[in-house]
Amino acid sequence: MDLGSGVIRQVTRDRADVSMPNWSPDGSALVYVAGETAIERVEIASGQVSTVVEGEAELFGPSVAPDGRLAHVRLDGTRRDLVVDGRAVTEGEDVFGFAPRWTGPDELLYTADGAVRRRVLSGGRTDVPFAAAVPVLGSRDYRRRRPGVRGPDVTGIASPVCSRDGGRIAFRALNALWVLPIGQEPRKVVSDGYFASDPDFSPDGRFLLYSSDRTGTAELWLHELATGAERRITDVEGAAITPRFAPDGKRIAYQDQDGATWVADLDGGAPRQVTSPMFQPGRPDFSPDGRTLVLAAVKPYAARVREGTSQIVRVDVDAGTLEYTEVLPFRSLATRGDDGPVWSPDGRHLAFVVESTAWIVPVDAAGAFTGTPRQVTTELTDSLSWRDAEHLVFLNGGELRSVHIGTGEVTAIPLGLRWHPARTSENQVVRVGALWDGVATELRRDVDIVLAGERIAAVVPARDGRAQVEARELTAMPGLIDAHVHWHLRGRQWGDRQGRAWLAFGVTTTRSPGDPAYQMQETREALSSGDRVGPRYFATGEAIDGGRIYYNFMRPTLSERQLELEMRRASTLDYDLVKTYVRLPVHLQRSAVARAHAEGRPLSSHYVYPAANLGMDGMEHTGATNRLGYSHTCDELGRSYADAVELFLASGMSITPTLFTSSALYAADRSLVDDRRTRVLFPPWEYQRLLGEVEDAAGPDGEVDRAQLAGQVDMLLRIHRGGGFVIAGTDSPLDNIAVSLHMNLRAMVAHGFTPHEALTTATRNPARWLGLQGELGEIRPGAYADLILVEGDPLTDIAAAAAVHTTYRGAIPHTPNTLLAPFETSTTPNTRPATDTGSTSGTAPSADGAPTGAAPSGAAPSGAAPSGAAPIDGAVPTAPITHTGPAARETNPTYWWHEPEWTHRLCCDHSHPT
Repeated sequence: MDLGSGVIRQVTRDRADVSMPNWSPDGSALVYVAGETAIERVEIASGQVSTVVEGEAELFGPSVAPDGRLAHVRLDGTRRDLVVDGRAVTEGEDVFGFAPRWTGPDELLYTADGAVRRRVLSGGRTDVPFAAAVPVLGSRDYRRRRPGVRGPDVTGIASPVCSRDGGRIAFRALNALWVLPIGQEPRKVVSDGYFASDPDFSPDGRFLLYSSDRTGTAELWLHELATGAERRITDVEGAAITPRFAPDGKRIAYQDQDGATWVADLDGGAPRQVTSPMFQPGRPDFSPDGRTLVLAAVKPYAARVREGTSQIVRVDVDAGTLEYTEVLPFRSLATRGDDGPVWSPDGRHLAFVVESTAWIVPVDAAGAFTGTPRQVTTELTDSLSWRDAEHLVFLNGGELRSVHIGTGEVTAIPLGLRWHPARTSENQVVRVGALWDGVATELRRDVDIVLAGERIAAVVPARDGRAQVEARELTAMPGLIDAHVHWHLRGRQWGDRQGRAWLAFGVTTTRSPGDPAYQMQETREALSSGDRVGPRYFATGEAIDGGRIYYNFMRPTLSERQLELEMRRASTLDYDLVKTYVRLPVHLQRSAVARAHAEGRPLSSHYVYPAANLGMDGMEHTGATNRLGYSHTCDELGRSYADAVELFLASGMSITPTLFTSSALYAADRSLVDDRRTRVLFPPWEYQRLLGEVEDAAGPDGEVDRAQLAGQVDMLLRIHRGGGFVIAGTDSPLDNIAVSLHMNLRAMVAHGFTPHEALTTATRNPARWLGLQGELGEIRPGAYADLILVEGDPLTDIAAAAAVHTTYRGAIPHTPNTLLAPFETSTTPNTRPATDTGSTSGTAPSADGAPTGAAPSGAAPSGAAPSGAAPIDGAVPTAPITHTGPAARETNPTYWWHEPEWTHRLCCDHSHPT
């Protein structure tokens, strides 16, 4: 930029992933990092580019000396060095990745080991004294709301969709699929305990198309509304989710577990892949002529930083070509879930949500914009569906509403659906040989735990003749709490397995700092009502972010007015907490904290500062994605210094570890990988990725991860023993569901925590964060009866915490056998059962409230049409649609960001440019 005129001129053109530019001493050239492993030089006058350094190590901060020598920082494995003219001039220092500054012909300033240093190349080094004081808010004086979803009205209405005649709405609620004839009572149509989701009406209104995991993994099914007859229409390798009918009723579109979109003919033939795998794309929708699909997808601004905007993608179904369209200049779709785009029945408009209000835009037959988008609602708007060519149906605070796109008139659509908490009135006494109550540093021996309803009535010495459950060979301990999960990041892919996996490994409570709002609300109500099997679930909806986003459930927020709408959703859906993310401006962060605390909700984010002075309640991860350069808590090798630790201690903020690098321990301990619970309850593709982590742990990546892990746990230990607040969390399913919590605990013990200290971070501490101290995370009178019976002594052997014999959640017992039964076969582990079911309404549950997996009486054989089933507009599959093998990956370099969500642990992967 010319400082006199303000004119900006681009000087590099061949690549978009350059960073850290620095001037040559005479101002004639710039040096910069290209990609991650090269340093280039560009001459300003000519534009000529030359490569100065190239290799396999990660490079940072090039700086040119007056005599032309080049200094930079090099990260190679577990070493990070200051390098001058290709030679490391440091040894054993933790050199930070900032550009060194030449202060003389033979002298540099740089940063390492938490200090500013001066190094004379011909001599030694000295530290430059430096201290700074920053303000910290040491107390958070607000009255906490009691967490937990409220009834009796159902507000968890997930993925509502209208029939083509506009007379009915289908949706998911209380772990079932429902159909609401507008003006009448809703009717439950699919309810077998498995995970059925994303219904869509056939064009003639006779069938529902949906996804269910009742045969082991997510497949597509047709439900005949008149008879209740069921037909499975896919048998694919992987998952088939988010389906949509074509207008002619003869084809369907769906997506797989990697985010690739497919189109299949219902009258036979192999499905066709029409997009490569994408990072959490939205549900597809057909044009009225069936020749074009529209869906939501992220488009990053550059290769170096992942964030961008969620845009509309138009896919030519026949040609397989696609085109991105920005909904408004520098604006995003609200989410890539149920917020559009959706095509009007007459083909004239696309509808979508921007900044939590509905918009429409005129389009041509291929979906290209032919006019300017127009706002049609001003109130909080979610989950759009067209009722007819002039009306949209949407959700507002858990209520269905309809808006006329011309007049803006809004009318309510009554639902009248209610739920009630599931409670047991049974009293029982559990006799255990030993007990850890969540507080004591030693086990108590021979104890009776008296359960009255869903609570613990007493914990008393054992007495003969009183026990109803004899477990003298087992140890009782509080159920574990995973304080950082995302149920619906891969919720459709995991389905009913997810909650079962947590319970099978002793996790009785989960806390989510980010999930799609209505998927989250539906799951909260389904778990609380007993309609779904799983742990307790305290959660927030979409994280509130700034103008650029990445995940499909981040809310791009650009103004105080919009922030008010986002916080209104938190209030009307009664979130348990609020999460802000990495690009929300600090002044809006401050406002979000004030608004959340005014309603008694804690707030967490990715920052320690200025969060510590804004009154935030916690920070997620030891050092995750962060767009404030001054606020990183650890370096690429996981090391932290006193300033970060002291900020946590002074502010009282919590820190949630999410130790992804604990997977490095698989090199020496794969017991949980080979565990029957893991092999059965992990979907096959998830289990294969887990095996890949085991292989990586034995290689060079494992060595780096172990170094990072040691540094991360060291910070946590200093915070914990300094009186700080560590709450265990994993970021599952970005890390492995249930298994990763135990690996986190084992990593903490391996690097200095006692088993008692580690277990406290996964029991009593997160209970306190939730405002439920004394009710969760402890075995004591008055607490919820959330406890696990394990083999061994977890206070001397942390691995014993995973040796779960029985999990009690609200006094209801679950054993591994009952939890695994619906997904276990008598043959090869980690493969889905091959059974089909017929009518699924009213399938009998097993003893622990879960589906048994057995077909009800009269079920149709696999691939056969149920009795009385009629064709859909003349097309009915004679056998399930099949495809094998993974979706083809993107080969067009134009779309370099098209890759599955699981390719990188983008939240916390220091090796990726996040």
